Amino acid sequence: MDVAARVTSKGQITIPKAVREALEIAAGDEVVFRVEQHRAVLARTPNLLDLAGTVDVPAAKRGAARDEVRRITNRSRARARR
Repeated sequence: MDVAARVTSKGQITIPKAVREALEIAAGDEVVFRVEQHRAVLARTPNLLDLAGTVDVPAAKRGAARDEVRRITNRSRARARR
């Protein structure tokens, strides 16, 4: 889909309705612009709460303190590098 938009004197762009609908962008959503060569790619940033439950956590690490999980993980990675 190619849709044109005009840049205002303040450097602002209104995201066309067709693009907002295609990317499911609503008022208040955050977007990211990534510059690739001589073009920009616009993407909707994911809501991290939508990712909740998508990663399987081993039973041994459930409910563990974050610092403890990091310590165990770092130790495991150090052993794997040897």
